[in-house]
Amino acid sequence: MVNQKQNFMIQHWPRAILHLDADAFFASCEQALNPELKGKPVVTGAERGIVSAASYEAKDMGINRGIPLWEVRKICPEAIILPSDYESYSLISTRIFDIMRQFTPQVEEYSIDEAFADLTGLQRPLHSSYQLIAKNMKKIIELELGITVSVGVSVNKQLAKIAANFQKPSGLTIVPGPMIEYLLDKTPLEKVWGFGPSTVSYLQKYKLKTAYDFACQSEFWVKKHLNKSGVEIWQELKGQQVHQVSDAKHEVYKSISKMKTFIPPSSDPKYLTGQLIRNLESACIKARRHNLLANRVIIYLRQQNFQSTGFEIKLNQASNSALLITPLIKEVFNKIFNKDNEYRTTGIVLSHLTNNAEVQTSLFANQLKIAKMEKMTSVIDIINNKFGKHTIHQASSLPINPASRGTREHKSTRWQDVFKGETYRQHLHLPRWSIKTS
Repeated sequence: MVNQKQNFMIQHWPRAILHLDADAFFASCEQALNPELKGKPVVTGAERGIVSAASYEAKDMGINRGIPLWEVRKICPEAIILPSDYESYSLISTRIFDIMRQFTPQVEEYSIDEAFADLTGLQRPLHSSYQLIAKNMKKIIELELGITVSVGVSVNKQLAKIAANFQKPSGLTIVPGPMIEYLLDKTPLEKVWGFGPSTVSYLQKYKLKTAYDFACQSEFWVKKHLNKSGVEIWQELKGQQVHQVSDAKHEVYKSISKMKTFIPPSSDPKYLTGQLIRNLESACIKARRHNLLANRVIIYLRQQNFQSTGFEIKLNQASNSALLITPLIKEVFNKIFNKDNEYRTTGIVLSHLTNNAEVQTSLFANQLKIAKMEKMTSVIDIINNKFGKHTIHQASSLPINPASRGTREHKSTRWQDVFKGETYRQHLHLPRWSIKTS
């Protein structure tokens, strides 16, 4: 398919939307809380046996999210592997959003390490350009909290998010209307917010490689080949505003975890699978309660010696249905199970969470089966809400000993710490001094 070069004819700033993304957030928090870790390869996820976050120093050595920790030790023996300290991460996340709200009340907390802000019309009251406002916001966050953030500013949320990812880490990318075509021409389809692997593969069959290639297609072509979400992405890539910044308060989740520790330990695959399915059901209940869908699922088993083995599953379509995810877990269980080992803990993590309203339907998923499973899940939720959690559950979770008791490993011991730039006044949520931008 041949595209003709187009000029989208967008004004410089019909709107000004900022997207902020904290760089390697969990690992950066660890480095901020312990300055001795600065410049060293840091990995979090010791409690799962899988990398949940890696510092840029670790990434430079080939350590990426989702790989097992035994592989990390092989790639980089000097890597510092830490348990995830979600209390501290949440505190730092709150501080990021607090600082953003010193500039504008319209801040949307998209995840624990991402947020949007509407800067439209703030140039005059703040006596600053949009670029300077974003620069000052970024500077204050980095100085106070000891982490780096990447910031993008453009005319809508989609373009601002692409801009924020354009110069990571610690980048600042400003894209006014006339520069949109340049940004899109440098952005591969995989980097477009809302495009999953199946959609990217589908569009590539039509010789589309970049966001610009896609944006240049006609509205008729887009509506013919994609669903409503795809059309909305196309509209935003062309500079239109489809989704506004919402400053409504809501609880932000980066992931949802459920684990179970049992006594005595077990090497029975049916028992362990049953525990994993029960973990999954609990995690999916929480995801549905918060209207979230998972794009990835991590399963892990922990032995008596606290060594963990895990596996990450990438879903073809985001889901919060245990009925749909269970067959995938059964399929990969033997990749992490060893009959010669005894296990004391099972765990499930739902990650890469997406709001239900923003998910894009996969072109290749069995939509009839999905609809049927979702209907069944809704009925199960109604019954469980009335008679108690797990009143209705999958048969595969039956071999669970109800007397088994759980404990939480690697519990954070630093939640009360005060990090760089903080004072006890701020830590205790007492009023802060206002921040000037000039």
